[in-house]
Amino acid sequence: MPVLSRPLLMRPPLTIPLVVVSLALAGLSLGVIPLDAPLRWLALGLVSALAWWLAGSHGAAPATRLALLVVAPALLLWGLAAQPQPGRADPVRLLPAAPLARLPVQLQGRLGGDPQPRGEQGGCRSELELAGGRTELLFRRCPPLQQGWRLAVRGELRRPATGPHPLLSGPAERLARQGIWSQLQVEGQPEVLERPSTPVAGLRRRMAAALLEHGGPERGGVLAALVLGSAVVPLPSDVRDAFRVAGLSHALAASGFHLTVLLGAVMALGRHLPRPPRAALAVGAMLLFLLLAGPQPSVVRAVLMGGVAFAVLESGGRSRPLGVLLLSVLVMLLVRPSWLLDVGFQLSVAATAGLILTASDLEAALVRRLPAWAGARWIGAGLAVPVAASLWTLPLQLLHFGVVPLYAVPANLVVAPLLTPLTLGAMAMALAAVILPPLLPLLAWPLGMLTGLLLLLVRGFAALPMAQWQIGRPLPWLVLLFFLALLPWLLADLGWRRLGAAGIGLTLALHLALLGGDQVLLIHQWGGDLLLARHRGRGALVSSRADGLSCATAAKLATGLGLARFDWIALLDPVAADEPACWSAQGSLVLASTDGSAPLAPGQRLESPGLVLTPLSADSRAHTLAVGGHRWLVLPDPQSLAAWQLATAGVGGSGTAALPVEMAQLSGAWLGFQPRRGEQQAVTAAAPRRIWVSGHWPGAPRGWQASGASGSLQGPAG
Repeated sequence: MPVLSRPLLMRPPLTIPLVVVSLALAGLSLGVIPLDAPLRWLALGLVSALAWWLAGSHGAAPATRLALLVVAPALLLWGLAAQPQPGRADPVRLLPAAPLARLPVQLQGRLGGDPQPRGEQGGCRSELELAGGRTELLFRRCPPLQQGWRLAVRGELRRPATGPHPLLSGPAERLARQGIWSQLQVEGQPEVLERPSTPVAGLRRRMAAALLEHGGPERGGVLAALVLGSAVVPLPSDVRDAFRVAGLSHALAASGFHLTVLLGAVMALGRHLPRPPRAALAVGAMLLFLLLAGPQPSVVRAVLMGGVAFAVLESGGRSRPLGVLLLSVLVMLLVRPSWLLDVGFQLSVAATAGLILTASDLEAALVRRLPAWAGARWIGAGLAVPVAASLWTLPLQLLHFGVVPLYAVPANLVVAPLLTPLTLGAMAMALAAVILPPLLPLLAWPLGMLTGLLLLLVRGFAALPMAQWQIGRPLPWLVLLFFLALLPWLLADLGWRRLGAAGIGLTLALHLALLGGDQVLLIHQWGGDLLLARHRGRGALVSSRADGLSCATAAKLATGLGLARFDWIALLDPVAADEPACWSAQGSLVLASTDGSAPLAPGQRLESPGLVLTPLSADSRAHTLAVGGHRWLVLPDPQSLAAWQLATAGVGGSGTAALPVEMAQLSGAWLGFQPRRGEQQAVTAAAPRRIWVSGHWPGAPRGWQASGASGSLQGPAG
């Protein structure tokens, strides 16, 4: 297995290849961050300059250094161009060019996986593999179908919806990473044409079912995830959330740790065997791990690294972990460029790089500072691994999630003694389920107790105050600046720690300044609207719907914007909320209608520092929204516009000079519908600086902005 070793960059014979490969990976990684073209090339220039300096400091020839400046741009262009695209026979080619086109079709193909629950949307989903491509099947109810079966399905084919906002990735972004460009809403019962044997899928299903049966949905689900990975195992949502909040999601994802445990046990059993059978055991263990967990990016990386490192060690050489990692990653991206955009792949590579480049130096520094006693080295090693992995994955955590699990390091340190015996025990249970089922009850009791202790610890860390520090998702260029500023602290060779500290401080100051501004954000999706106002780091929300899907969207927005809770939430839906507990968890004060009337009566107002919602009439949902010193008109429906016009006429005709302060000097207006010509003139006469309209409106008047069928509008409040 790879040996943690730091002086790799100091070996002149190895330096140039490593710098070349590092620069190549840097060029590819810049394709992950959605920067504008000028910023992307500026960042690439900075990385190229860094590689030029690194190569020169290790004695590289000028020609080699010049070649480095060409490698990264070339690989960046290749990485972006090689992303998957729909083929000529892909089902999406059946659809007309219109973005909202739908087409009744009947398709035949092979089911690519067992149907999986869809979460808040209900029902199940799977993928159908056809001769010319793939499509995602959406079932209103989970059918008893299995991976590998050939089906005939009929329903409505459509393009998947894109995320309405960068903080809300939609099914289109998720499916594009898998090479899927269409969805089929299945109508009626699928017709099963063939049920071929699928030994590997059946083995996974049998193992997972045995562990779930003897351990229950929670403990059994965790044990099954330790063997097969959480991507293919049904886990209760609260268990997944607890592991995520505690910073322990990696424990349930099939990765290098699980392969290391398996290989360690196998090699311990075969340590006295000759080389050929010992090698056969190792290769068999890696192939079995790959078959059971599936070709997930983190699994493939772990198997490639383990295979190369094992071959090097068995041949009498010394494993060079960084070279093995870079070679494995390059091979993976050459074969599957789409993995470049996979979050799990990015986190896996970053964490592994952190262990290789930083963990040993960090361990030595910790040991030097700890008291000189026998357990100091164990504590240093125990702390160095989670700290190094957390630091290297921190930029990706911020880029994709906008949260920092504050207790990830102590949580990993506390649960580490449990993970190795639990992983080995879960693998033994899975093997017993296939070979010797009577052993399962004997193994289930002690492993169930250990799993219960693990769940208790995980939930304890997840329940601590600020277990997830929601600082908001920074802009991509800020994440890049943060990573560059963090490099001197991760790689002691660079030595520019003061400059790095200044860069980290600058990044934090810029991010906080952007979060503290007065802003208004409109999200339009599935016919509903969320109007979010921000003032000095605080937030308030007006929602036209009170359903659970809108609440889930609001929760994602709050996390992405760094809001622990909204100051207040106003639900303008005349129908009572179907999940009031969800809304209550999102806001300090939630005001909703219970009898179809407006939630606020004239004379009342929802108010927190700098954020005020005031009704304009008793018989409509017309309001004004104050964000700092700016005021917006909120008109969700035609009745609210009519009520506003009536109030305007009653106090000053068509002008605004005699209007009360809540209605004068409008900074903006939001309409949840497309107004008629006369209504457009009335709104324009109020002279708001911005006029936003929900929905798709190609013929919007000049100066008006439409959100699109599934989109967003965002800007300063003033």
